[in-house]
Amino acid sequence: MIPLYEAKMLHLYETRWATYEPDGTSRLLTEQEKAAHVNPLPRYWVAETEIDKKLGDHGTHNALIGWRRICRATDARTLILTQGPRVGYGDSWFLALPSQGRSELQALWASFPVDYVSRQKLGGTNMNFFTFMQLPTPRPEVFTSFDLPLERPLSSWLGVRVDRLNGWIPDPTDRAQARAELDAAAFHLYGLDREEVSYVMDTFPIVKRKDEAAFGSFRTKELIMVAYDAMTEATVSGQVYRAPWTQEAVR
Repeated sequence: MIPLYEAKMLHLYETRWATYEPDGTSRLLTEQEKAAHVNPLPRYWVAETEIDKKLGDHGTHNALIGWRRICRATDARTLILTQGPRVGYGDSWFLALPSQGRSELQALWASFPVDYVSRQKLGGTNMNFFTFMQLPTPRPEVFTSFDLPLERPLSSWLGVRVDRLNGWIPDPTDRAQARAELDAAAFHLYGLDREEVSYVMDTFPIVKRKDEAAFGSFRTKELIMVAYDAMTEATVSGQVYRAPWTQEAVR
């Protein structure tokens, strides 16, 4: 038997968002539990053979990318998406089954520019397949032709950061910076200029309000803008991009 994950147990770059207690109640996992890689306890279990039947030709994948079906444009984030383990998933978590590029797709689908578009597409509280399929997704060749000056090819650069986030970076500042780099790269890939980036970020008032309560300023936007500017400067100067808050980029 293997776990059946429900949407409430997952979040952006998190497969340890919430867990069930033996008495049937649920709670959020603590930062300490996440850092210790404590796995959530599900409410239900399913036979592994049933998962094999459902996945069919996709059964060899060890990670499955999916998103919460129930969402609202008025929440802090609308498209809640991540890669999860090869377990069972309830019908409140929809799966995409790309044959390749799952980390690159996660980096873009979990980004603020795509979340902004999803809010324009969403007419109710369900991120159905037909809505998800309207979200802007670059063709695979874009990842090889995009000219952002990174220390490694774009797919690999994105994959390193996505893998670190999925594996759970214990330090919250390090985690926020890694996500900011991914968001900044996504804004560049989608061709938004600095003013447009600022505008998009200001359409997430709940993220701003939570940041101001925790840090005294809109830290998420500030980190993204700093990374975005560093990428712009690297492009203009012809230099390789380096993370603006460290002496050396994450490798």
